[in-house]
Amino acid sequence: MIARGEDRTDWSREDTDEEIEAQIASDPDLAVPDNWEELSVPGFPFPLPSRENKRQVTVRYDAEVVDFFKGQGRGWQSRMNSVLRAFVESQRNGGRSR
Repeated sequence: MIARGEDRTDWSREDTDEEIEAQIASDPDLAVPDNWEELSVPGFPFPLPSRENKRQVTVRYDAEVVDFFKGQGRGWQSRMNSVLRAFVESQRNGGRSR
Protein backbone atom coordinates (compact mmCIF):
# COMPACT_ATOMS: atom_id res chain seq x y z
CA MET A 1 0.00 0.00 0.00
CA ILE A 2 2.74 2.45 0.92
CA ALA A 3 4.53 1.86 -2.40
CA ARG A 4 1.29 2.82 -4.15
CA GLY A 5 0.96 5.95 -2.01
CA GLU A 6 -1.91 4.51 0.00
CA ASP A 7 -2.44 4.18 3.73
CA ARG A 8 -5.20 3.24 6.15
CA THR A 9 -5.99 6.80 7.22
CA ASP A 10 -9.53 8.00 6.62
CA TRP A 11 -8.74 11.61 5.65
CA SER A 12 -12.44 12.44 5.19
CA ARG A 13 -13.22 11.70 8.86
CA GLU A 14 -12.75 14.38 11.51
CA ASP A 15 -12.47 13.70 15.24
CA THR A 16 -15.08 15.38 17.39
CA ASP A 17 -14.02 17.60 20.30
CA GLU A 18 -15.10 14.85 22.69
CA GLU A 19 -12.90 12.29 20.89
CA ILE A 20 -9.92 14.63 20.99
CA GLU A 21 -10.44 15.30 24.73
CA ALA A 22 -10.68 11.53 25.34
CA GLN A 23 -7.43 10.96 23.42
CA ILE A 24 -5.66 13.64 25.45
CA ALA A 25 -7.01 12.24 28.73
CA SER A 26 -5.84 8.73 27.83
CA ASP A 27 -2.26 9.82 26.99
CA PRO A 28 -0.47 11.81 29.71
CA ASP A 29 2.28 12.77 27.23
CA LEU A 30 -0.28 14.86 25.34
CA ALA A 31 -1.26 16.86 28.41
CA VAL A 32 -0.14 20.48 28.54
CA PRO A 33 1.09 21.48 32.02
CA ASP A 34 -0.84 24.26 33.76
CA ASN A 35 2.36 26.33 34.00
CA TRP A 36 3.18 26.06 30.29
CA GLU A 37 3.73 29.81 30.00
CA GLU A 38 6.48 29.71 32.65
CA LEU A 39 8.10 26.80 30.85
CA SER A 40 8.03 28.48 27.46
CA VAL A 41 10.93 30.86 28.08
CA PRO A 42 13.76 30.76 25.53
CA GLY A 43 16.27 28.10 26.44
CA PHE A 44 13.93 25.82 28.37
CA PRO A 45 14.83 23.14 29.22
CA PHE A 46 18.33 23.70 27.81
CA PRO A 47 20.05 27.03 27.28
CA LEU A 48 20.14 28.15 23.68
CA PRO A 49 23.64 28.25 22.18
CA SER A 50 25.13 31.64 21.53
CA ARG A 51 24.82 32.65 17.90
CA GLU A 52 27.36 35.40 18.30
CA ASN A 53 30.29 34.87 15.98
CA LYS A 54 28.90 31.55 14.71
CA ARG A 55 28.42 30.44 11.12
CA GLN A 56 26.43 27.48 9.91
CA VAL A 57 28.33 25.39 7.36
CA THR A 58 28.10 21.94 5.86
CA VAL A 59 31.24 19.83 6.23
CA ARG A 60 32.25 16.20 5.95
CA TYR A 61 34.33 14.48 8.62
CA ASP A 62 35.60 10.92 8.85
CA ALA A 63 32.96 8.67 10.44
CA GLU A 64 35.44 7.66 13.15
CA VAL A 65 35.93 11.31 14.16
CA VAL A 66 32.20 12.03 14.32
CA ASP A 67 31.51 8.79 16.21
CA PHE A 68 34.20 9.68 18.76
CA PHE A 69 32.70 13.09 19.53
CA LYS A 70 29.08 11.90 19.41
CA GLY A 71 30.04 9.06 21.75
CA GLN A 72 30.85 11.64 24.41
CA GLY A 73 27.20 12.69 24.57
CA ARG A 74 25.33 15.96 24.40
CA GLY A 75 27.46 18.96 23.46
CA TRP A 76 29.65 16.99 21.06
CA GLN A 77 29.59 19.76 18.45
CA SER A 78 30.77 22.32 21.01
CA ARG A 79 33.60 19.99 22.05
CA MET A 80 34.57 19.50 18.41
CA ASN A 81 34.59 23.29 17.99
CA SER A 82 36.84 23.61 21.07
CA VAL A 83 39.36 21.16 19.60
CA LEU A 84 39.38 23.04 16.30
CA ARG A 85 39.70 26.37 18.15
CA ALA A 86 42.68 25.05 20.13
CA PHE A 87 44.34 24.03 16.87
CA VAL A 88 43.70 27.46 15.31
CA GLU A 89 45.12 29.21 18.37
CA SER A 90 48.20 26.99 18.37
CA GLN A 91 48.81 27.84 14.70
CA ARG A 92 48.43 31.54 15.41
CA ASN A 93 51.08 31.16 18.09
CA GLY A 94 53.60 29.86 15.57
CA GLY A 95 52.62 26.21 15.96
CA ARG A 96 53.20 26.27 19.73
CA SER A 97 50.62 24.91 22.17
CA ARG A 98 49.10 27.30 24.67
